[in-house]
Amino acid sequence: MGSETTEAILTPMELLESLDYLYVPAPDFEAAVAFYTGTLGGQLRWRIRHGSTWVAAVRLTDASPLMLLANHLESGQLLLIYRARSLAEVEHVLSTAGWAVEGSVFELPPGPCVIFRDPGGQRVAVYERVRPEVEAAFEGRFDVP
Repeated sequence: MGSETTEAILTPMELLESLDYLYVPAPDFEAAVAFYTGTLGGQLRWRIRHGSTWVAAVRLTDASPLMLLANHLESGQLLLIYRARSLAEVEHVLSTAGWAVEGSVFELPPGPCVIFRDPGGQRVAVYERVRPEVEAAFEGRFDVP
């Protein structure tokens, strides 16, 4: 009797840890920040400029993911960003299930990230937090326009 190895298939609950960010298009950056902080009462956590790109983090509730308002995203291109314990595991599970990663691995400040599309065309991102100290470094930083 030979020994057979079977590969365990991870469930989404085992693969993904949390929905950490909603990456929200904000073509009119100042208006978006005013809406989410003033109109909806969210707390502005940080606001950073890199070249012509602006990103602001807004916390709407204690339990919700951090909203990242970004002026470089096209309208209608909301991106859900999930954290995974291992990006390699995510890529393996997706490819085994017949899903293709869109583009190549890219870097978010806290770690590497991949994007794929669900059956309805919604872009979903998964990242591995390899630089957790970045979030603390951004906290309370408010770049001036």
